[in-house]
Amino acid sequence: MGDPRRLKKKFKKPKHPYQKDRIMEELEFIGKYGLRNKREFWKMRSKLARWRQIARQSRTLPLERAQEVQKALINKLIRLGILGPESTFEDILQLTVEDVLRRRLQTLVFEHGLANTVYHARQLIVHKHIQVGDKRINSPSHLVKSEEEDLIQIAPTSPLASAK
Repeated sequence: MGDPRRLKKKFKKPKHPYQKDRIMEELEFIGKYGLRNKREFWKMRSKLARWRQIARQSRTLPLERAQEVQKALINKLIRLGILGPESTFEDILQLTVEDVLRRRLQTLVFEHGLANTVYHARQLIVHKHIQVGDKRINSPSHLVKSEEEDLIQIAPTSPLASAK
């Protein structure tokens, strides 16, 4: 049978394992956004690739269906805060991995000043000191929706809440 929790990979490895330029680019992103390993970078890159693939494939659909798919994808990316409210369909194909990495909970906790570094932000999240709205989230890679961004705070029952 197989483990029911591991249905499929959520990322795609690079085709060639040793390309100096790619490795240096990945390491730069890992340091800047406090990723644990390259797998986290590959997951975000795969997520972006899926969105772009949907955008490209929608151009081959009949006009009504294409507009429906494109509108749904644009609305989803606007809700996630990856695209601005006045964005067009062409903006989806212009997205980069950095746009997706900026929406991670770990990055936003650091940018809101709740942590000293991105690595400190990661530790606070994993140790359940951070909540979004009224829900504690212990996954640093959680993509925060644009309406939830202002609701990021230190959990009131956390020992850190009384320290600050």
